[in-house]
Amino acid sequence: MRDALARRDVSEIYKQLRRHGVSQRQIAASTGQSQSEVSEILKGRQVMAYDVLARIADGLGIPRGFMGLAYDGATAVRVGSAKNPEAEEDESVKRRNFLSHAATVTMGAAVLGVEASAWNPASAQTPAPTRIGMTDVQQIQAATKALRDLDYRYGGGTCRDAVVAQLSWAQQLLDASATEQVRRHLFVALADMHSLAGWTSFDTGLLDPARGHFGKALEFAKQAGDEGLVACVLYRMGRVYLHYQEPNEALKLFQLGQVAAQESGCALTVAVLSANQAWAYGMLNRPDQVQQMLGRTKDEFARHDGREAPDWVRFFDANDLHCMIGSAQDALAVYSPEKHAPLAVAATMKANASYGPSMQRSHVFGLSMQATNHIRSGDLQEGIRTGRKALQLAERVKSQRIVDRMRPLQLEAARHRMNPDARELVEDVRLFRDA
Repeated sequence: MRDALARRDVSEIYKQLRRHGVSQRQIAASTGQSQSEVSEILKGRQVMAYDVLARIADGLGIPRGFMGLAYDGATAVRVGSAKNPEAEEDESVKRRNFLSHAATVTMGAAVLGVEASAWNPASAQTPAPTRIGMTDVQQIQAATKALRDLDYRYGGGTCRDAVVAQLSWAQQLLDASATEQVRRHLFVALADMHSLAGWTSFDTGLLDPARGHFGKALEFAKQAGDEGLVACVLYRMGRVYLHYQEPNEALKLFQLGQVAAQESGCALTVAVLSANQAWAYGMLNRPDQVQQMLGRTKDEFARHDGREAPDWVRFFDANDLHCMIGSAQDALAVYSPEKHAPLAVAATMKANASYGPSMQRSHVFGLSMQATNHIRSGDLQEGIRTGRKALQLAERVKSQRIVDRMRPLQLEAARHRMNPDARELVEDVRLFRDA
């Protein structure tokens, strides 16, 4: 294995992992690649791009120095305590462990200080105040909001390191003296920042760090007694599993989150969980449940009284409602394109007509879905035109999820290779995804 690492022979690395019982799906989940990409690499495709090699090393728990990549302090520590890939936890075990942790926290277990947690990132060294007030908490909230805005606009790759750095400092405030009210608000602020750290980690293809931050966010949110934030964290972790084609696992987290959402009394939060349950049911090809959950989504969205929602759920406006309806119909269109692809087009067109630059990543998701379903519906030229617009915007956003979510468009366009415009789009999407 060390010889293959030194040669950066990713094909041989993957082959050795396969010989030790690691599945293509597990390799894909760890490295943030699609299974088809893993399959192509196993067949001999070379990986040359530095950032892809770094992501593979990080995802597999391989010190970057073993592959001749940037050798920083974190790598040095990992070289000293590098784990054998054979001893790494199976991804399905990690999913079960997180679900168990989520259920324990959500359903009322005591957290923080009861026992050692598996969800603890390292602390920072910057000095922190010995006593804090609401101003200190508001500064954390302001930083989280600013970084979340960057994530929406430009993707997690532009701000994840900043989120983690802010979080390392902010967590030191737990050791400061404060009133009970301030401490509760601090728990909420830390939960929200951990949630953002998890989301930006997910967006950059870092699955295990995402899971760790979401686990810690759950603990802080529950300690603060904020059921709405508990629901939000569970929704976000469920979205991780949807992305990696695990709808059953995602559905369990969405259903658990729905319990907390209803406890929160926030109709908008309930709508978010319902919409994501609809998407999961779509991936499972259960159209009746999709329609039921979409109906509930619309009802709860309409029931929201317009009061200012918490920052972590405020993103769910009319545009996102239409995009989520489109996502559920897009999932069903895989099984029944004649019926559901036109419905996906109609919903995503409504969303894409109003997305602005502050939500560029969501706009790319919507455009790529719209383009894919135009092609499924038989409107190849409109699919190509919309796909090119998605690709143009995608190049401005640093998000591994965008890279992955462009794959269905690539596959649908590839069914029409006799068309030169379709063939050119397929090649351009391939180059974007391989970059």
